[in-house]
Amino acid sequence: MERRLGAGCKYRRPHGAAVQPAYSAAMNSTSNHALQVLTDRCVRCGLCLPHCPTYLQSRQEGDGPRGRIALTEALARGELAPTPRLQQHLDGCLSCRACEAVCPAQVRFGELMDRGRALLAVQRPARVRAARLASALLRSRPRRRALSLLLRVSRRLGLVGLARHGVFGRRLARAGALLPPVLAATAPLLPPVAAESDVLLFCGCVTELAEREVLEDAARLLTVAGYRVGAPAAQDCCGALLQHAGDLERARRLARRNLATFGGTGMVAAITSGCAASLRDYAWLVPEGGASFAARVHDVGWLLQRRVERLHFKPLPLRAAVHLPCTLRNVVGEDRAMERLLCAVPEITLEPLQPAQRCCGAAGLQIVTDAAAADRLLAGKLAAVRQRSPDLILSSNIGCSLHLAAGLSRAGLTTPVMHPLRLLAQQLQPAG
Repeated sequence: MERRLGAGCKYRRPHGAAVQPAYSAAMNSTSNHALQVLTDRCVRCGLCLPHCPTYLQSRQEGDGPRGRIALTEALARGELAPTPRLQQHLDGCLSCRACEAVCPAQVRFGELMDRGRALLAVQRPARVRAARLASALLRSRPRRRALSLLLRVSRRLGLVGLARHGVFGRRLARAGALLPPVLAATAPLLPPVAAESDVLLFCGCVTELAEREVLEDAARLLTVAGYRVGAPAAQDCCGALLQHAGDLERARRLARRNLATFGGTGMVAAITSGCAASLRDYAWLVPEGGASFAARVHDVGWLLQRRVERLHFKPLPLRAAVHLPCTLRNVVGEDRAMERLLCAVPEITLEPLQPAQRCCGAAGLQIVTDAAAADRLLAGKLAAVRQRSPDLILSSNIGCSLHLAAGLSRAGLTTPVMHPLRLLAQQLQPAG
């Protein structure tokens, strides 16, 4: 059986491939109906293709938005079985959502891919194991502390170095290379939620582990800007790893816990754009209350830029390359606010990290599970750093920062990578 994937492209179901009963049941679900509605919106115009980083790499229709939509539609109708080849095409999507920004039919491609991967998970449950394990390790604060302690001890014993050299396997080598130089030993010191708090700070799992000081910087900057800040102690993981792996039920459980924890009307501020994007996705992930919550979610930079006149910074005569994460640009849509905020620092020179509109390749667990593809996408940005030699690289997404730092190290480049809030806090003028 053949299924056309847009102009001149076909996908053939392997001979003898059958749709299993559990899969057939999933096709009749309400969720599958929502998926069908999403795929029907695509008009197959192809305007998305020049903006899709994976399509530009392979030039295969199945690696572009139009092809992935056609594959997902065929999967939902039971016309294609979830073969490894099909799974490779769908899992290759980085969820950068650059296609959404240019789609004339306003196809919600991020939601479409997450629902499509959920159908894959029905037939291939093993595909979500890595996401479940990572989520279980990272979302619990005691487990994060234990993991941090284990990694610090392993580093002192030289085990991390051995892992980076591939002694324990390629994926552990990759994970070891992504580890930051310092891992937090304790939770960040953040203000508790009070009745008058008008900004609630979302901490994030990896952020609290690898960028603890940035959370404290965010609270300080917001306070100086005149916001009343609180950080709910019972907040949970945003659920991004589970959501993008297709484990939507577990992602919804985390989402509902966060909806209960962040109840009220205060704005929700995230320092990592990946978390902010997932929190915005609660609008479709949790029909009951998700949309009103999503409307309250903002990047910290957007909130600070609204009151930038209250912030005074010391001059900083250096040249910084700004990496705007895909999630900040294409999902949250508050990238300009961060740029304007950074321009408030006297004497700093800002330039985009080229190619500015292309994903760096960091995409959740894919940075480890498909390292070759991630590194191919990063190569252009590393070449730009080598050519331009900026003093500093600024990125507001932890996944991008770790990927960039590891790539720079492999390339023998010493340019530091920093969160913009860290720089702003360091340059903040004392009151009075």
